[in-house]
Amino acid sequence: MSEYREIITKSVVAKGRKFTQSHHTIHPPHRPTSILGCWIINHKYEAKKVGKKVEVHGSFDVNVWYSHHDNTKTSVVIENVTYRDTIKLKYRDSDYYDDNEIIARVLQQPNCLEASISDCGSKVIVQVEREIVVECVGETKMCVIFHRDGMEEDWDHDIDDDEIDEIKTDFLGFEDSKRH
Repeated sequence: MSEYREIITKSVVAKGRKFTQSHHTIHPPHRPTSILGCWIINHKYEAKKVGKKVEVHGSFDVNVWYSHHDNTKTSVVIENVTYRDTIKLKYRDSDYYDDNEIIARVLQQPNCLEASISDCGSKVIVQVEREIVVECVGETKMCVIFHRDGMEEDWDHDIDDDEIDEIKTDFLGFEDSKRH
């Protein structure tokens, strides 16, 4: 006779995702003439649950290569940028316990979309995009069937030697080689 058991296990009980575009003002030491390139490196982040949301605190370095002094010299300015993203959670499981374990993954590393000289001409405006997904892991219940005496059905389908001898092998039009 089968019975049901409830098993408590860890599972993803909620998820959230956020795509962000932001603008950052970089202050180079020289008045830029033109932008030659912009890279974003050293992305670091951590996530923690706050109520029914997850806050992701992070930072990255913006590297702007630019020309100055009427395109006669070049320099690279590096500026560290910090951010805080608040990500709403969508709960899949309403019957969970202790969902404070957070897994955060970056789907799109911070990436420079555009770098341009500001209207005043002394700063660089950098447009950045990034995307992060978070998952909350919590304890939840699963209901499974438990068979106290093993399987309810007989799964013994062994074929004995007498049954093998009774198998007709000439159904393809060939004679059995053992008979000749």
